[in-house]
Amino acid sequence: MAIPVKLEVFEGPLDLLLHLIEKNKVDIYDIPIAEITQQYLEYINQMHTDDMNVMSEFLVMAATLLDIKCKMLLPPEVNEDGEEEDPRAELVQKLLEYKMYKYMSYELKDMQMGAEKYLYKKPTIPKEVLEYQAPIDYEELVGDSTLQLLNELFQSIMKRQEDKIDPVRSTFGKIQKEEIDLEKKQSYIFDYIEKNRKCSFRQLLEKQKSKMEVIVTFLIVLELIKVGSVDVEQDDTFGEINITYKAPFSGVIDLSETKKEEKEDPLAGVLPASDT
Repeated sequence: MAIPVKLEVFEGPLDLLLHLIEKNKVDIYDIPIAEITQQYLEYINQMHTDDMNVMSEFLVMAATLLDIKCKMLLPPEVNEDGEEEDPRAELVQKLLEYKMYKYMSYELKDMQMGAEKYLYKKPTIPKEVLEYQAPIDYEELVGDSTLQLLNELFQSIMKRQEDKIDPVRSTFGKIQKEEIDLEKKQSYIFDYIEKNRKCSFRQLLEKQKSKMEVIVTFLIVLELIKVGSVDVEQDDTFGEINITYKAPFSGVIDLSETKKEEKEDPLAGVLPASDT
């Protein structure tokens, strides 16, 4: 027996199945799958829609119903506990969940419609009341506290603040960037070597005032060796390194290239190349 229904009434295949179960007044836990499947397929034949997404959902449910109907004709399957499995169990669970959410949506809709009937008035409190502040009762605030207890409380708070201070890091000073005039330093070193003709590399470094000046002096001497303005020699291993004036030099040394070479090969330009 066909049931005249319209697609607009139902929101999906589960909604249609729930309607058919309620229409036939059958127990949802004992669905007559053959009768419900027949009525469901009759409804599918009456559908006229160009939306393939909607149509595919109803066709998937139709295939599920036919699969359950075929399993009902076969001997029942037995699970690990020795109990017979009902092929309709999964479908029943989905229908119960859908029914629960459907009725919850009805309740939310009723609450929304009921809330539209309530009107709320914004509070109108006088300015004097808003600005009023209750007086402070200092005796009640202090209570049984004495000056000794308050002093102990104050000392404990101060001790917590002192414990938060790192005794080592708190003595650190500020790290400031040391600026060195490269042209002046270069002119000073070359004039010193040219004037003395031959000098000790150690004595030249000792005349520098800071670590940064020692580094810059070392790099400038390496660059002078590279361009051939000076020669260096060492008589013994770990002995004194002597710098000898060789040729005049005019120009500005670019330490950026020297630093780059030093990173790649710290002994580049100092040790002679190997024959092998």
